[in-house]
Amino acid sequence: MPASEKTGVFRLGALASGGGTNLQAIMDRCASGDLPARMAVVISNNSGSGALERARRAGVPTCHLSGRTHPDPQALDRAIAEVFQSYGVDLVVLGGYMKKLGPVTLQAYPNRILNIHPALLPAFGGKGMYGLRVHQAVIESGAWISGVTVHLADEEYDHGPIVAQEAVRVGPDDTPESLAVRVLEVEHRLYWEVVRLFAEGRVAVEGRRVRILERT
Repeated sequence: MPASEKTGVFRLGALASGGGTNLQAIMDRCASGDLPARMAVVISNNSGSGALERARRAGVPTCHLSGRTHPDPQALDRAIAEVFQSYGVDLVVLGGYMKKLGPVTLQAYPNRILNIHPALLPAFGGKGMYGLRVHQAVIESGAWISGVTVHLADEEYDHGPIVAQEAVRVGPDDTPESLAVRVLEVEHRLYWEVVRLFAEGRVAVEGRRVRILERT
């Protein structure tokens, strides 16, 4: 729906590359009414991604935008921002999106792009740190605690201001796969709870500091 037709509903847009389980968790909470928002559009750089299929099943508009559709990175950046703006998106959520965001999209949504990372940033983050690689690195480090971080995205990987974190204990017999299962369970809850804070207007960003405001 074009922005000119937007109602008072808080609108979400998503960027995803893979299976879309966090996307599904958010859409489920929108459908149940626990999250006062609706998913307006889902963009993926992978035309065969599970995220696009999940969105289609939910009746959410989808769009494939990638280096194949837009070989020029600047044109791709503009196209992503234009799609979100055309659907009146208020907040962008990243769900396993493997590409760095461009300046046009970042400027269009300052402090309104969320990412989720399967560790306690700033540890175990950065380029190439995703999926089982993160959990393998946590276990190899000898850390007893891992967790989940929801943060605002910026021009660097896993770098923006942290909005919320939750710890997950690393067991002595954990494998990357077993740790991933428990971390993902937390992701599916924590992500939508943070999105709800934004939908309720309860997040204030001051530089790298994020404050959660009381309900009014």
